This record gives sequence, structure tokens and C-alpha cells, in this order.
Amino acid sequence: MTLDDCYQLGSLGKPHGLKGFVVAFFDVDDLDDYRKLKSVLLELPAAPGKLVAYEVEKVQPQAENRVLFKLKGIDRVEEAEPLRNAKLWRPLTELPKLEEDQFYFHDVIGYTVVDEQLGELGLVETFYELPQQDLLAMRYQGKEVLIPVVDELIVRADQQERKLYVTLPEGLLDVYLSASSREQDEPSEEEA
Repeated sequence: MTLDDCYQLGSLGKPHGLKGFVVAFFDVDDLDDYRKLKSVLLELPAAPGKLVAYEVEKVQPQAENRVLFKLKGIDRVEEAEPLRNAKLWRPLTELPKLEEDQFYFHDVIGYTVVDEQLGELGLVETFYELPQQDLLAMRYQGKEVLIPVVDELIVRADQQERKLYVTLPEGLLDVYLSASSREQDEPSEEEA
């Protein structure tokens, strides 16, 4: 299995206690979906790009995205230490099922963004997951345009048509397009 067949579940932090537990950080909406996790793939810092399968012995959710994590065969702090900063991966086929109107970010990359007023705008290029808010990035008239991923703006994804329907606030596209015209209007240092 390769990284392309997987999604990143999270990462491991430091060992916790003496019996092989490690602190893990899961990048998920609901930790309860992962309480009965049976296995993970680890990408160790010493071997980037290489995945190693481990059975999960115990998952103890803590606060927010923090979990105490125990892997089968890792029974001492000395065995847990080399796992520090490892990335946790799971097969894409194991992603939890979503409601009909929900989608995973990786599923809609390459979809055409369609605004209810302006029609087809461009293709979804990537997503930026920031602490304040997730942003969808698309290319529009040669410029990268960022759209906040919120229910008020992202209406629905149509898998058959490969289209992502949005309702953009008035003037959002103008902000990106007018920024380049302002740059052109300002005299360069050579002209000044």
C-alpha cells in the first residue's frame, strides 16, 4: 500500500508512561469514530514514504484531538520512543461514511466549481486546512481564489457531474482580480 492509497489520520507525539503508550493527535472531526481502531500504518521519521502496518491495542481519547495510543508489541517506553513524530495513515477505503451532502476534501479536487449566479468558474486545486478555517483553492482567470469552506458558501458536491456548487458572496472574485490591477497601477521603484 502506498501513501496515494491512504489518508493521514494524524501523528504520534511523545511516549506516555513506561508501558509503551504514546500521545497521538488525530486530525478527525469525531474521535469516537476511531475508538475501535484495529490497525494503522506508520510512516516513521527515519523512513519517509515507507508505511509499516501495526495492530492497535488501545485507543483512549483525551481532550479535543488528543489520544493515548497503544500499539501491539510496543510494551516499553524504549520501544515507543522511536515512534515519536511518526505519521499515522489509514487506507482511503476505511474512511468513515459521510452524510449525503458531505464530502471529503480529497474527493472533490479536480471538480468544476459552479456558482449559482456566475456559472462555471474553475477547478478545485487544493484545500488549506488552517486553524481558523478551511479554505478551498481554485484557479480563476489565472489567479488563485480562496473560498471559505462553510455551509453558507459550499452548497453541494455532485459526484456524477464532478461539480462543486457554491454561492459566493458578492465581490469575492473582484477582491482577487482587483488586487492585480492595483499592483499594475502602482508605480514601480524604477518609475518613481
